[in-house]
Amino acid sequence: MNDWTDIVKHITDTTGQPFEPKKITAIGGGCINQAFCVADDKRCFFVKINHADSLPMFEAEAAGLNEIGQTNTLRIPQPICWNRNAHAAWLVLEYLDLNSRGTGNVNELAARLAAMHRVQMQQFGWIRDNTIGSTPQINIQNSDWASFWRTRRLGYQLKLAKQNGHHGTLQNLGARLLEDCDYFFAGYTPVPSLLHGDLWSGNFSYDNAGRPVVFDPAVYYGDREADIAMTELFGGFSGQFYSAYRHEYPLDSGYNIRKILYNLYHILNHLNLFGGGYRHQAEQMMGCLLAEIR
Repeated sequence: MNDWTDIVKHITDTTGQPFEPKKITAIGGGCINQAFCVADDKRCFFVKINHADSLPMFEAEAAGLNEIGQTNTLRIPQPICWNRNAHAAWLVLEYLDLNSRGTGNVNELAARLAAMHRVQMQQFGWIRDNTIGSTPQINIQNSDWASFWRTRRLGYQLKLAKQNGHHGTLQNLGARLLEDCDYFFAGYTPVPSLLHGDLWSGNFSYDNAGRPVVFDPAVYYGDREADIAMTELFGGFSGQFYSAYRHEYPLDSGYNIRKILYNLYHILNHLNLFGGGYRHQAEQMMGCLLAEIR
């Protein structure tokens, strides 16, 4: 990013305080946006930048952070402002000085996540679409969870996979799984809980007081098991976290098989974003799920 004029003016106009950055530091780690720490002598902001067409993604991210923030459960970086010019779109967030060791109060993380999951709506989905990574995430509301998961999550990703040239076994297994998706919800009636939506270890940390912080959400209202399932997908959450969460909000006995169904969504999304070995993993997961039905 070479010209910060519009972003700096936007921060000044939004906060009502003059802002003249003395230091702009690039921050690595993301694969979708450019990220920077922008500071003057008194204030510091976290700024995400992408191409100009990315503004709806940033608008949805800000809305998702606010959705979580207004519950007073998990801490989030407060959205400051977002906009675009002819060259780029940006999202300016509160800069949080996170614990570099990634350590903090695990029991508090579990308790606050459980409290967030107790925030509920009448329907599954959300008032707007957003993104999971850089993939559109369709949140058209539905009162039936199995139907929502079949059409808005697995079905949508399988359609994208087909468009991306992934045919054959993947689509055959996927079609069978979509047809029998209701099997996994027999005797189980989830409620529409507020979800982070992309809760892996790279999207949470602790501040320097040890308090848990979440960011980069893909918010919607769904089965809370979907959030817990994703914490298991790539690791990074301790056994103590799961024990503490179950103590706060016990999980249904069918979770151990449904978590595969929920994580399949993310593996299909990784297939669509990155290709490679995710196809084999997706097919294995679908085979495991279909074996439960026979």
